[in-house]
Amino acid sequence: MVLNSLSGRFLMLTVAFVMLAEVLIFVPSIARFREDYLLLRLERAQIASLASSAAEDMIDDELEAELLSNAGVLNVVLRRDEMRQLILSSPVPQPIYQSYDLRDVTAWQLMRDALACLLDTEERVIRVLGQPVRDGGQLIEVTMQSQPLRAAMIDYGLRILVLSLVISIITAGLLFFAVRRLLVQPIRGVVGAMQAYAQAPEDARRIIVPSATLVELREAEVALKSMETQLTGALKQKERLAQLGGAVAKISHDLRNILTTAQLFADRMELSDDPAVQRAAPKIVRSVSRAVNLCETTLAFGKAEEPAPALDRVQLSLLVNDVVDSERLAAGDHDISFSEDVPAGLTLRADPEQLFRVISNLIRNARQAIVASRAPGEICIGAAEDDNEWIIRIRDTGPGLPPKAREFLFQPFQGGIRKGGTGLGLAISAELIRGHGGRLELEHSDETGTAFTIRLPKGANELEESL
Repeated sequence: MVLNSLSGRFLMLTVAFVMLAEVLIFVPSIARFREDYLLLRLERAQIASLASSAAEDMIDDELEAELLSNAGVLNVVLRRDEMRQLILSSPVPQPIYQSYDLRDVTAWQLMRDALACLLDTEERVIRVLGQPVRDGGQLIEVTMQSQPLRAAMIDYGLRILVLSLVISIITAGLLFFAVRRLLVQPIRGVVGAMQAYAQAPEDARRIIVPSATLVELREAEVALKSMETQLTGALKQKERLAQLGGAVAKISHDLRNILTTAQLFADRMELSDDPAVQRAAPKIVRSVSRAVNLCETTLAFGKAEEPAPALDRVQLSLLVNDVVDSERLAAGDHDISFSEDVPAGLTLRADPEQLFRVISNLIRNARQAIVASRAPGEICIGAAEDDNEWIIRIRDTGPGLPPKAREFLFQPFQGGIRKGGTGLGLAISAELIRGHGGRLELEHSDETGTAFTIRLPKGANELEESL
């Protein structure tokens, strides 16, 4: 759990990065250690040679061996006044493997030779040349064995490794607690505030109050506060609208029943022989009919949602014929022609009743727009299909939609097409088509007329069929 947390991941990354940094500086460090080790051997060899030169007589073999052992070398050669002199010597177990001149050496050569020494496990005899200290000569040269140098380098490397681990653990631990205190705890506070808000988003008291000192975290808290404030307001507004919608639906239901009775009396009034009543009755009938229609559409839209479409095979030409026959009767004596361009064998999968409502609404809107313009017109219904969808087009030669209707086309109570309309027809039609997985589109609307397109996808229908 700790390693999967933010602070745990930060801990692991810190340890890894510190160790990587130590690895990058290990080679230069070990090269520097080797150089210091060899220079120290040259310095000790020079001191041993000075002790030997101070003796007036030849030193015995035991003292010479002790001086060489203390210096850690096998032979010491000192060059003075262009003369090369063997100061101290002992038997060399094997030929000299390689010589190293420390007087003029580059960093790259030091690192290369250090790595070669670490990787070489064989016992070698090497020669080391250097500059004597305090002008003790022109050149000092020693021979020595390589394994003691390698053992010292390995010991130094292990000490560096242990020190690196200690530094990594201490650094990572400090950063771990710092991250938990400065970052993880504030984030947990934000998460806790979000969880508390999610339990009751309508409660404004649960909206987060920005309190972080970190700039980035405070910006996140401010953004979260803004979102929660907007969401709380939207939920309250939705609740009020739902209550208002329920009340409107109840009122519309009762009003529809009252108006239905009034409509029956209005129908009887048309049978009266009184000329004044005959003139007023049609107006009363139309007014009552509009009121009944408003109540019915309000009730339909006030439902929580339209039922899911019951998909069935629909022969589109028959359905369009039914709609057109009804609209022809409704058009009466007005000069409106209906054109049907629907292939006789075109069959699609849809809910017959819902599709009838959509097509009927679009054709009725077109017919009412032409009648309102007091000019002759034409309504064309066409259909086609391709590999992906069925396409139904309904266009008319009416005056076109008003600007407000185009702006709020599919929004209820705002996109009314005709004067006195509620705008619910298109909103309900668009919802029904979306329930089929398709879309209702306005192709164009201008002074030459209006055209709507219904697109029903075949893929979704085929999926339903397979189910």
